[in-house]
Amino acid sequence: MSRKRAVVIAPGRGTYNKAELGYLTRHHGGGGEIVAGFDRRRVELGQPTLTELDRAPAYSMAVHMRGDNASGLIYACSHADYLAIDRDRFDIVAVTGNSMGWYTALALGGALDAAHGFEVVNAMGTRMHNEGVGGQMIHSMVDEDWKPIAGRREALMALVADIPDLFISIELGGMIVFAGSDAALKMLAERGPAGPGNFPMTLQYHAAFHSPLLEPVSRAARDALPASWFGQPSVPMIDGRGHIWRPHMSDLAALWDYTFGHQVVRTYDFTQAITVALREYAPDCLIVLGPGETLGGAVIQSVLAAGWHGWDGKTAFMAAQCRDAPFVLSMGRADQRQMIVRE
Repeated sequence: MSRKRAVVIAPGRGTYNKAELGYLTRHHGGGGEIVAGFDRRRVELGQPTLTELDRAPAYSMAVHMRGDNASGLIYACSHADYLAIDRDRFDIVAVTGNSMGWYTALALGGALDAAHGFEVVNAMGTRMHNEGVGGQMIHSMVDEDWKPIAGRREALMALVADIPDLFISIELGGMIVFAGSDAALKMLAERGPAGPGNFPMTLQYHAAFHSPLLEPVSRAARDALPASWFGQPSVPMIDGRGHIWRPHMSDLAALWDYTFGHQVVRTYDFTQAITVALREYAPDCLIVLGPGETLGGAVIQSVLAAGWHGWDGKTAFMAAQCRDAPFVLSMGRADQRQMIVRE
């Protein structure tokens, strides 16, 4: 039986929530020696271990959502999920990620080893917690069937042009994540459109990532995280511009520069990354790593934006998911996880 061609997607911040408490323990027995190594490093840094956080008796937003804790937890869960994919069933043709998920993708793609990948994630998460400024707010550009709302994007772009220190942080399928100063986000909340549902939403414990306001964090990362850690990827990696970093032919100085420069202070176009993944690799499926399944909606919306298979909305896509072999598989969902992992 031939293997399915799969593009693997690593999630970013905000995916280890109350329902994910214990994810490492439930699905990976704690993560084994790899996570033990991450824990030893966190002890050296005076941080609670990932094992302690994952096995806490109760979930705490004030503890589990802060950048210096959430980033490492998410990286460990995603990395362990990636290793659990059944390679007899899936041929991984490329990897990508959303926001912080780019750092995970660097490790999955082989440009960083697991330990250096963790070092990058942990260092950036800690800097975001300690030194990050501003925040993020997410707006929807689509309706309940994930079809574009007429005039919504134009209205939001007009506000970006008019409000000082307001930037597009992430193009996220049918959503836009905005980054800005506290004053800018307050103005966006007051002047921006409402709906559908609970939109707009302020992202808790998030700084103004992917915006010029993070220039000091970018400079500090360049000083602390050396280019010598980077090597040639073993799997194609698609970054937040849609650029592909290919095995054996990637400019490693440019890869380092992008990771701690453009990736930190400029818009992260996750929608474009998915579009490139579809058009360059024509995968049989997209596998979204855990923890959680909150990224799944943005992935599907990005697939719809690309016009893939003629799907024009949530209803059409979900009908195809139920009728045919699922195109988007989420390891954070129990019913789909069993289709992915080794038995």
